[in-house]
Amino acid sequence: MTEEKLQQVIYNLECSHLKPHVRVSEEELSLILADDYFEFGSSGRVWQREDFKGEQPLSPDIFSISDFNMHVLSSDCVLTTYKIFNETRGTQTLRSSIWRKRDDQWKLFFHQGTKTS
Repeated sequence: MTEEKLQQVIYNLECSHLKPHVRVSEEELSLILADDYFEFGSSGRVWQREDFKGEQPLSPDIFSISDFNMHVLSSDCVLTTYKIFNETRGTQTLRSSIWRKRDDQWKLFFHQGTKTS
């Protein structure tokens, strides 16, 4: 797969976990998040994969991505960086994610959100 095509695949995955119906669905999130997933949230809270089971702590807000970049770390690992505008709340954050490929599937391993002014 070319790097351009891989970037489109990863971009689509990033967009998928921002969709309101995915953010409130344990089943949908399980298709995206790795079992050992963790996150440094923009709230300052550290999240683990098990925090997304049962009642969902994620808000079904509307988001848009800009300034998306992907950096290949290895043949089965990429880093993404981008900005998110939360259209529901009118806030912006800087985001970074690490995606790993396991058993021919890309899964989100790490994510970080940082508030911006």
